[in-house]
Amino acid sequence: MLDLTLTLMSEFSVGHMITDSSLTPSDLDVLVQGSGPALLLAHGAGGGIQGNFGLVLDDLARDHTLVGPHYPGAGGSPVVTGPLDLDDLADQLVAAATAAGQESFAVLGESLGSAVAVRIAARHPERVRALVLTAGFPVADPVLALAARLIKDLAGAGLWEDVARLACLSCLSPTDLTNIEPAGLEAAVAQTLAGMPPGMLDHFDLVSRVDVRPDLEKLTAPTLVIAPTGDRLVLPESSYDLAAGIPGAKLIELPGAAHILNETDRATWLRHVREFLGALPAVSV
Repeated sequence: MLDLTLTLMSEFSVGHMITDSSLTPSDLDVLVQGSGPALLLAHGAGGGIQGNFGLVLDDLARDHTLVGPHYPGAGGSPVVTGPLDLDDLADQLVAAATAAGQESFAVLGESLGSAVAVRIAARHPERVRALVLTAGFPVADPVLALAARLIKDLAGAGLWEDVARLACLSCLSPTDLTNIEPAGLEAAVAQTLAGMPPGMLDHFDLVSRVDVRPDLEKLTAPTLVIAPTGDRLVLPESSYDLAAGIPGAKLIELPGAAHILNETDRATWLRHVREFLGALPAVSV
């Protein structure tokens, strides 16, 4: 969810689909990389495309076209003046994909991006070939809701360094934290603080309001749900709820993995995702 580059160290239901004519051009900052069947990337709150997917972008781009829009207030995307709307955000990501010449795609969603991916599949089922949902949630669980409240309260008081400390505490595993020396931990906090995007509070405000539970049972796209079992920001049970609610969804656990996947866990994630994508029907590109 949060853009921690530490690995280097009630809304519309499914029945409310929209038509292409109602899509408006997106002004989001979009990464486009690679060639082949399209993968639309949906990042987490307070994150970005590099922060969530940086370890696997080059590998996936070898045989896929990656389309990675940054949410408002992340990357080079402008900050919005009002609250983010999940339907609008989903439509903006689809508009970014179509503007990149991609008529259909698999959607890879991480954390908040999993809810965005679900809403994309609900509103644009004809475009979505598959879903990969990692560390996701249909609605904020008690731990995530509390964290979102703390982030908003701390930031509102100007305590951004404490927000960064909370991020490090929540998004890394106990093993990862144990292996960091005190000076390294302080450096990680400083790095996290420097990487927080201007739209972070808008993202977490949306986290606190998301509810895609009514969408789940009507989804038809093949779905892979990946649950990091050591996640201390989004409970693994939230991933289990996604898998249980989506017909035919496949659930994979990453034992002990944290919310932000380290290099080893991301490599395991990549193997599972490649196996899943490789089993999909071929498409002409």
